[in-house]
Amino acid sequence: MPYNRPWISFADQLQQLIDRGLEVTDQASAVSYLDRIGYYRLSGYWYPFRENAPGRNPVKADDFVVGTHFSDALNLYVFDKKLRLLVLDALERIEVAIRVDLAHLLGERDTFAYKDPRWFDGKFVRPKGRQQKSDHDRWLERYERLVGRSKETFIKHYKNKYGLPLPFWVAIEIWDFGTMSMLFAGMKGKDRNRIGAKYCVPDGHVFSTWLRSLNYLRNLCAHHSRLWNRNIVDQAKLPPVADARELASFIGHPDQIARPFLYFCLLQWLMREICPNSHWHVRFKEHLRNFPQDSNRICSLTQMGCPQGWENWALWQ
Repeated sequence: MPYNRPWISFADQLQQLIDRGLEVTDQASAVSYLDRIGYYRLSGYWYPFRENAPGRNPVKADDFVVGTHFSDALNLYVFDKKLRLLVLDALERIEVAIRVDLAHLLGERDTFAYKDPRWFDGKFVRPKGRQQKSDHDRWLERYERLVGRSKETFIKHYKNKYGLPLPFWVAIEIWDFGTMSMLFAGMKGKDRNRIGAKYCVPDGHVFSTWLRSLNYLRNLCAHHSRLWNRNIVDQAKLPPVADARELASFIGHPDQIARPFLYFCLLQWLMREICPNSHWHVRFKEHLRNFPQDSNRICSLTQMGCPQGWENWALWQ
């Protein structure tokens, strides 16, 4: 179906919202927000406030629930923005720590171990597909692109003085989270288990799914995407109850495993090991206490996947 909706001015965008029942107390300010944030980005935050369309399918109508204010969506947007910044803060510390774990473990065996198939799982280094490339080959191509694009002074220094390849402990400094999580997933099981155990996750395969999910979270945050009530597509596996009693309430509940709060719990799980003196969990709890209350009480933390009483869990103390 061809797209035929016309361009409309910010003032006309606001008028369209008003015609659909959205209440606006300061039109000049609302136009300014549309100008700076964009109609389409904000639409994700006023979507919950739209009326349900008739019929059995969960489709939203264009009109808003009576009593919905422009500020309801804007406050939700601001809350989500601050949430993303909190999440990125934790993700940065986790990414840096696990990069070092990989370089320290494999680098002891070989300065350039990331290039040598001997140190990885057979499935990771076995050729596959029409091009007969392995996942390790594809990982190396991705890594080489990062090296080629890097403007870092230390990369230029190593290239000029020693040439390539870079030592493991230097190479990790230009990896992104995805590059790191892919290499971790390709490691031999005993090595994954060894690193996972450092973070109280004895099963290295389970830990690799945590990293993959956190990379998905990181990409959402890095691209300023809506996070607070997101459906998490790349979902993590959970350890047995005996290994993770603090996560037991999620086991057997796929609806909660698909919501963001579980992944915030995984962040805190790792932060507790990496930065035991951090007050990240305090800032997180305070932020959630300030969840904006909309005019009709349509949105709540339950849409994020927060169970009742989560603040009292040992994980968040």
